[in-house]
Amino acid sequence: MTALMTETESVVTAPSVKKKPRGRRRQGFLNWVAVHCVAIALAVAFMVPILFVLLTSFMDAQQALTKDLWPRTWHPENFLAVFERAPMLLFLGNSILYSGLATLFMLLSSVPVAYALARLQWRGRTAAFYIVIVAMLLPAQVTAVPMYVVWAHLGLTGTLWPLILPNLFGDAFSIFLIRQFLVTIPPSYSDAARVDGASEWQTLRHVILPMAKPGIAAAALFSFLNTWNDYFGPLLYTGEKPGNWTLSLGLASFRGQHHVDWNLTMAATVLVMLPIVVLFFLAQKQFVEGIKFSGVKG
Repeated sequence: MTALMTETESVVTAPSVKKKPRGRRRQGFLNWVAVHCVAIALAVAFMVPILFVLLTSFMDAQQALTKDLWPRTWHPENFLAVFERAPMLLFLGNSILYSGLATLFMLLSSVPVAYALARLQWRGRTAAFYIVIVAMLLPAQVTAVPMYVVWAHLGLTGTLWPLILPNLFGDAFSIFLIRQFLVTIPPSYSDAARVDGASEWQTLRHVILPMAKPGIAAAALFSFLNTWNDYFGPLLYTGEKPGNWTLSLGLASFRGQHHVDWNLTMAATVLVMLPIVVLFFLAQKQFVEGIKFSGVKG
């Protein structure tokens, strides 16, 4: 009996976890909803169209665009039918070529200009920065006609090169965005590199660029998104050459050609959106950091 009592006393009982009353938990949840109600409403507003497109892509042709929002029967073969109805792989290759080269050329030309505007002292720097802002506010439609005449004389209409090559001369928005990020880097890093004998090119390459990766990634993502979703440019220069169409232009023609089969059109839309969604989630951290620090200083 004594041994049993000893063993019982030696057992260490775990402290009981006090649970919050159900009313208090409900009150806390309601407070959280009240604080984040605007964010929740915006999230729902953005997600509803995407969910509608996704659900419609699995419907049959008779149910699409009816009052039924949930598929009666699921048809994943719609995504295979998209490739049978239109050369989506060809459009995908053209979009990758257009967006990839345009983004690469933009970085090669815009990063040195942004570095010169943010880190170097030279006469006319402020005026050049104002010119960049004015160019950023200038609509693309204003210069569409004269630029088309120039590329027509060069014999490049009907291809994607009139949309790719101008990025070798910089992009106003990208220059502005990268410049705003570079001014947040303390000048002491550049001064230390110059004291060690580094040139401006070495300072840019080995000191500034590694620290400016978030801003550069944000500018690259913006450029890739704009070119991937660009419809006016490919329509203007490649409208009569289906072999050079991008996904945005091919999707519009697909909807016009098969206007009754909205389920296939929505399936094609999902396939067009998928690479952008994957790219954004892979570069989300750098994108958010680049946007957050790009407007700290003027």
